[in-house]
Amino acid sequence: MDAGIDAVTTDQAEEILTSYNKMYTLIKIDEVNNLGAIRIRIRSLLASMNNRCNVKSNSDADYEINKIEFDKKMKKDYTILIPQLAPIHFELYEKVLNETGYNVKVLKECNMKTVETGLKHVNNDACYPSILTTGQLIEALKSGKYDINKTALMISQTGGGCRATNYIGFIRKALKDAGFEKVPVISFSFAGLEKNSGFKITFPLIKKLLKATIYGDLLQTLLYKNRAYEVKKGETTILFNKWMEKCKNLSCKSTFGQFNKSIYEIVNDFEKIEVENLNKKPKVGVVGEILIKYHPFGNNYVADNLEEEGAEVVIPEFMGFIKYVIKNTPLKAEILKTSKLESNIFEFILRILNTIEKNYEKALLSSKKGYLKPCDINSLSKKAKKILSTGNQTGEGWLLTAEMVEFIEEGIPNIVCVQPFACLPNHIVGKGVIKSIRNIYKDANISAVDYDPGASKTNQVNRIKLLMTIAKDNLKNIK
Repeated sequence: MDAGIDAVTTDQAEEILTSYNKMYTLIKIDEVNNLGAIRIRIRSLLASMNNRCNVKSNSDADYEINKIEFDKKMKKDYTILIPQLAPIHFELYEKVLNETGYNVKVLKECNMKTVETGLKHVNNDACYPSILTTGQLIEALKSGKYDINKTALMISQTGGGCRATNYIGFIRKALKDAGFEKVPVISFSFAGLEKNSGFKITFPLIKKLLKATIYGDLLQTLLYKNRAYEVKKGETTILFNKWMEKCKNLSCKSTFGQFNKSIYEIVNDFEKIEVENLNKKPKVGVVGEILIKYHPFGNNYVADNLEEEGAEVVIPEFMGFIKYVIKNTPLKAEILKTSKLESNIFEFILRILNTIEKNYEKALLSSKKGYLKPCDINSLSKKAKKILSTGNQTGEGWLLTAEMVEFIEEGIPNIVCVQPFACLPNHIVGKGVIKSIRNIYKDANISAVDYDPGASKTNQVNRIKLLMTIAKDNLKNIK
């Protein structure tokens, strides 16, 4: 065994048993046929049980973690810490949440000490994103920068399988083990998994976050395209930083009319950047598990490595994942015959999002630089069905497969699929479908790269170099 869910269930079993003074032994079984280690553990367990036969069990044990609610009184003077996920988007979200009346701090720094802290407080069979996220939060609480009695944590929950729902359980257990049990944990979730009276997802907040998401997607697209071909090195980054500051304020205070106007202004401003040999570099798409895909430290700066190797990097829009989560409800209704009414409501929400994105799409299409337009989630779900069932909805699910197909059909045959080591969903919808994709798209050049606390950076870099060698050769043959 070595799946993300096992890290959750084994932690729970250990907590329950040890709190009642019972023995706990974990035996892992996989394809390895050497049973010597298992026999030793079973013998040790039996010996320990025999020694403890006369020990009276504690029937009054309490293994539960007491949840501290983030209430209305806390909103005024508590600092809310949020772990990093997507640097461009989360910088905008930080501003939006602060303007809404919360005191939010996104934890931007991440290093090997963060990983060590995560490994110390999270089951080591948990995935790399869980280790990084929890490590950042515990490290921040231990840093002395924040008043522990006036600090809360926030994490998103999609309601999906694996860590998407169990993050808060991981974090609360880590807080208890580290001595921070009284720190509240806020769930940012539209599924209503947990409620905190001091934090509400309101319609005005949703509008601001939607604008911030589109700005983030736009700036990300413009940054990677122009930076790959700019004549004056550094010009794209300067313009990106200028518009990042403007977009922070526009996300919070613009009307939709002002928002739409600014979208064209941003594209027009980037259009002025002088570029050379446009679209002459190998285009490489980056897909995979959502945190590893966007988090620079989490993916060992894969975008920088690809650019150094001479690639034009293309990263899917963050809004695509949001649309995917929404689209899953109608797909469930289609496959499992669940509520038709609920399905229609979610389809209506998707139509609203598409309407909001219309000017964003028009602005990109008006450019002569050839930007990838925003994703059509209905089209993506159809593309995914060529390869696998859209019932694959755990983690990134069918979206990951669909993004690879979309990239190839849009002239981006080179793809790096980044995933946490032993992430079961990603091994199925990422690495597991590569052969099927290659059978349909003969020019597909896909490399799956695993990320883990103990993963070899040299191996990761070598995989990228090999992918780029093939990409460059293929580009020469086309010419």
